[in-house]
Amino acid sequence: MSETRNADWFAEKLSDKTIRGIALETSALIRAGALPVGTKLPAIRDLAFALGVSPATISEAWSELRRQKIISGRGRNGTWVSGDRFVAKPERLASSGNYGEGVLNLTAAVPDVRLLPPLAEALAYGASAENLNSYERSRILPELEAAVRRDWPYEPEAFLATNGGYNAVYTLLHALVMPGASVAIENPTAMRLLDILEDLGVRILPVQCDKDGPLPSSLEAATKYRPVAFLFQPRLHSVTGQSVSRARLEALGNILAGSDTLIIEDDGVADISGAPKHSLGGRFPDRVIHILSYSKTLGPDLRLAVLSSSRAIVEQIQSYRSFSAGWTSRILQAAVAWLLRDQMTDEILDRARNIYQQRRDELTNALRERGVEVDDGAGLCAWVPVSSEPFAMVTLAARGIAVHPGAKFSILPSNHIRVATGNLSDHSREVADGIALACTTG
Repeated sequence: MSETRNADWFAEKLSDKTIRGIALETSALIRAGALPVGTKLPAIRDLAFALGVSPATISEAWSELRRQKIISGRGRNGTWVSGDRFVAKPERLASSGNYGEGVLNLTAAVPDVRLLPPLAEALAYGASAENLNSYERSRILPELEAAVRRDWPYEPEAFLATNGGYNAVYTLLHALVMPGASVAIENPTAMRLLDILEDLGVRILPVQCDKDGPLPSSLEAATKYRPVAFLFQPRLHSVTGQSVSRARLEALGNILAGSDTLIIEDDGVADISGAPKHSLGGRFPDRVIHILSYSKTLGPDLRLAVLSSSRAIVEQIQSYRSFSAGWTSRILQAAVAWLLRDQMTDEILDRARNIYQQRRDELTNALRERGVEVDDGAGLCAWVPVSSEPFAMVTLAARGIAVHPGAKFSILPSNHIRVATGNLSDHSREVADGIALACTTG
């Protein structure tokens, strides 16, 4: 039988009456066993009266514990202690299965390792990087900065090397955005970006997209909630394969001109796209954060991305990094600088880009032949509309094909599947047959 703690019991135990204080002290009581799993919490209004705070304060504190999966339930049925431990977990990423032998796994939109440049010479060069093994928390090696400046889409005040693109997003959001703030993000988007935002505890404002990128009308609607940041992929969308047109980028800039919203540009697929680099950084240099990842083009084990922004923003991000590693490996920075200067890298990337495009086109053309309409695009995956996500997933699983449901990439209802094409070299027609069956029978 579950226990119940009344409001007066809480009033004796909680000394810090702020939102954060109530959340922290209640969490401590749960972990100490004073509030066992299954305990029913008092009504929000009763507890607010006992503590002498507003109901909104209790509601916000409970929202934080609910986000941490420590309490659950709401409304007429009450709120309950549901767990005594919290472990941060990227729910969308962690829900990916281990499909084993005999399954064509098209869930991971990752590069073909055979199309990446060899690293031996680059890493050997990196071992002689400037200031190697120093504990100085340097932002970026001068030679890497010189290499990336050559074709950066605008002239920023400062650069920062990070441990990959998602590390850049995670770090800057924690440095600049408070839990509970609103963040606008294009919909659909990368599932790991949603994982990061949900773990941070922000309010996510979805911005709908079409073939030219985020819709200005949808972004304008989101700005009414005064988002602290707008996060989007300016060159090649990692989920849909679409690119933001120059006209659309300008239109988005016109809407953002009337706000102080941070503009986070995540170029995660990078030069796998043949589209030119572009940015709102030249227009809003004081609040654009532009990120370019080298994982898809040079190799994920290099764990390297570069971001640019104003000096003030880069200093804030670097200050937050000082709680952990403090800097990105100089060996890896120098290796990337070497690769960016090497002509062979360009030739390897050109070949890879063409092969990735061919593989994606083979699948999308096969789908169209079978009556499934898919938008043109580029990159490492295809975003395929289906009549029913669950039915499509079951149908493909029965044929030994694993894909991701569109729901992982959206906080709105979705009827899509995301099919990774980067390593799909021999099975396009087989996959198209399965998807067509899922679409016509569902």
